[in-house]
Amino acid sequence: MANFWYAYNGVGDPTLASSYSKITGAPGCLNGPTVCAIYVQGGTFPVSPLPANILQYIADGQAKSVAQPQLPAGSKFFVYLKS
Repeated sequence: MANFWYAYNGVGDPTLASSYSKITGAPGCLNGPTVCAIYVQGGTFPVSPLPANILQYIADGQAKSVAQPQLPAGSKFFVYLKS
């Protein structure tokens, strides 16, 4: 299954797949206190439930206000945030 970008709707729970909509291309955000988008497997909607690593990246991103994962250095970001 392929990975796609999904934008967070800003009103639902950011840990639930139903709070995201598929977008074309990478989002125009990167860092901030609020979830902006996730890069996960899916189709029209992301896989449900969201994978454990994505849930951890969301938690880490909300705590640190930077795209995740940060380690190892140079990692592909799977969770983007915004101000």
